Amino acid sequence: MAELLWSLQDSQLVARFQRSCGLFPGPEETPRENSAGLAEGVARAPGVAHHLAANDKGGGGPANGLRRVQAPQAYVQKYVVKNYFYYYLFRFSAALGEEVFYITFLPFTHWNIDPYLSRRLILIWVLVMYIGQVAKDILKWPRPFSPPVVKLEKRMIAEFGMPSTHAMAATAISFTLLISTMDRYQYPFGLGLMMAVVFSTLVCLSRLYTGMHTVLDVLGGVLITAVLIVLTYPSWTLIDRLDSASPLFPVCVIVVPFFLCYNYPTSDYYSPTRADTTTILAAGAGVTIGFWINHFFQLESKPLDSRSVIQHIPPLTADVLVLGLIKFAVGIMLVLLVRQLVQKLSLQVLFSWFKVVTRNKEARRRLEIEVPYKFVTYTSVGICATTVVPMLHRFLGLL
Repeated sequence: MAELLWSLQDSQLVARFQRSCGLFPGPEETPRENSAGLAEGVARAPGVAHHLAANDKGGGGPANGLRRVQAPQAYVQKYVVKNYFYYYLFRFSAALGEEVFYITFLPFTHWNIDPYLSRRLILIWVLVMYIGQVAKDILKWPRPFSPPVVKLEKRMIAEFGMPSTHAMAATAISFTLLISTMDRYQYPFGLGLMMAVVFSTLVCLSRLYTGMHTVLDVLGGVLITAVLIVLTYPSWTLIDRLDSASPLFPVCVIVVPFFLCYNYPTSDYYSPTRADTTTILAAGAGVTIGFWINHFFQLESKPLDSRSVIQHIPPLTADVLVLGLIKFAVGIMLVLLVRQLVQKLSLQVLFSWFKVVTRNKEARRRLEIEVPYKFVTYTSVGICATTVVPMLHRFLGLL
């Protein structure tokens, strides 16, 4: 078993997958130190299409080893793409596990399809993402080494690898959607299962193609998510009804996630993991409070019971499509406006309170500033998306 785990953690396995998909490293480069203290490659080879990607500087042995590491170092590495079909397929698939997908798909589901589904998707997404993010900073397993692996993403280079939260999120969203709809809508189960498998598989393979995870990281993420879905499924109906349990429910929804964010596992260096985790938990808290507000003040009709079956999914006509796009455009503009205003206001208050120079980007990374401003911002975004936006839709007659 140990030998199998070592082989699945091997960076060479990721590199071979990249080569089989037409992704190769560019010419060797002479690293130099940049302003952040990271080694940066500067050599260029004329006549070849190259792209830039941040990479761990990992000491190239054949395997990562199942061990803990300190802060990953990075340099800018060139690479050559010989198969653009796989390049664009997997870059697009990687985006399906990132913020741009969450802030479009989840609100669209709530505003245009079924609030019942969006509630379940968001709650399970928050759960698996929090566990995955915390596990990364507890295990501290390294990402694949470069060389031999080519890495295509810069922002996540400072995070650890195990487990892959992209794989966790994709698996959670696709199979939670499948499970939640199979008893609610009538459609071919085989088709839904195939779509869930294809969606999650593409996202998982994209993590290998982009060089951000080993095979073990990806399999670990999928396995953890599968276990969480099995363990939590019996309580999904109970969770659906918690938003009407007590007038004190919103207090718990605020206090518990904020406590978890403020007591996030510490690291010897800064990485965006804590900030991302705060964003996720805050958005989940805001959405949950929004559902509570809707129920408590009877702002929307009670959703259909989860056991009822809708015999026919409404046909996708041109009118329905246009209405859905208008509702989404109106909603997303309001959400972005609230996000911008609340973020700016909360930062100004915190900078003034802690006597920090305005626009100090480094100050935003301080625990006492980063966690409160992100938590307040994305809690507001969640409440706006689930409460204010539907009210605006009704006011504008977008029903």
